[in-house]
Amino acid sequence: MPLNTAVIGIGNMGQHHARIYSELPESNLVAVSDLNEKKGRKIAERFGCSYYRDYRKMLEKEDIDAVSIAVPTIYHKQIAIDCINAGKHVLIEKPIADTLENAREIMAAAKSKDIKLAVGHIERFNPAVQKLKEIIKKGELGDITTIVARRVGVFPPQVKDANVIVDIGVHDIDIFNYILEKKPTDIAAAAGRALINHREDYADILLKYDGTNAFVQVNWITPVKIRNLAVTGTKGYAEVNYITQELILYKSKYRKPEKSFEDVVEFAKPEKIEVKIEKQEPLRLELKSFLECIINNKKPLVTGEDGFSVLEIALKAAELSRD
Repeated sequence: MPLNTAVIGIGNMGQHHARIYSELPESNLVAVSDLNEKKGRKIAERFGCSYYRDYRKMLEKEDIDAVSIAVPTIYHKQIAIDCINAGKHVLIEKPIADTLENAREIMAAAKSKDIKLAVGHIERFNPAVQKLKEIIKKGELGDITTIVARRVGVFPPQVKDANVIVDIGVHDIDIFNYILEKKPTDIAAAAGRALINHREDYADILLKYDGTNAFVQVNWITPVKIRNLAVTGTKGYAEVNYITQELILYKSKYRKPEKSFEDVVEFAKPEKIEVKIEKQEPLRLELKSFLECIINNKKPLVTGEDGFSVLEIALKAAELSRD
């Protein structure tokens, strides 16, 4: 039997949550809520559900099992806790909250009410990322020495309350944690304000993971959208294009001459493999996974603790970048 679902905030991301909830067999979209009545009624009509301007009334009047929260980050804590107290399972779009204290309060409320709390770090559900993690776990790249991510493009006008590190840098920070299955031991960052006066719109972040260096470049000033990830290991190299869901693997071929007294490594042409990926919409996979966690009483792939760790790293990076 499908779960009754709802979406609070139907802006850039929220409207896609509503669309997918209306299509998934595990979901019965019953309502959406947004302060913009014109947009809210339009989305509700499109997907055949009810509209509420006040999400609290929606929680009172509708029989809801699970809610997606896709509002500006500063409102995450209050809305999430209201939903949790009403007994609704919650998926919060990244980042989990605007401060660590607010994130702690959300997590504590969910734990006390035995509520499933998931955080919307969507790139974990990218099929190319899933395949890359599988390759790394099998040891096909050897020991991972370096990871480099680039997430750049133009300024998104809908983002009104976050700097570039907290808004988009969290994506790749989470992916670093996810594929390495550990947290960084050291953080360094540099950032600045090129086109925006009051928030950092470009940043470079270096994270050290006990043997692996991970670097991410993020900005809102590059005129083309780039979303890629490169992983270097002792046995090979892999490139992921987040947008096209392409994964290319290069297997190293080298040898060390036995009788050489110098540090010499002889490389041959690497084996290039275009890994076959079944392309799917990451958000659809994310919402399906969230609902299945509720149905099967399992832990979400991205927990509140995961979201907290990423926010902690991002806030520290933002702090260090201003020193």
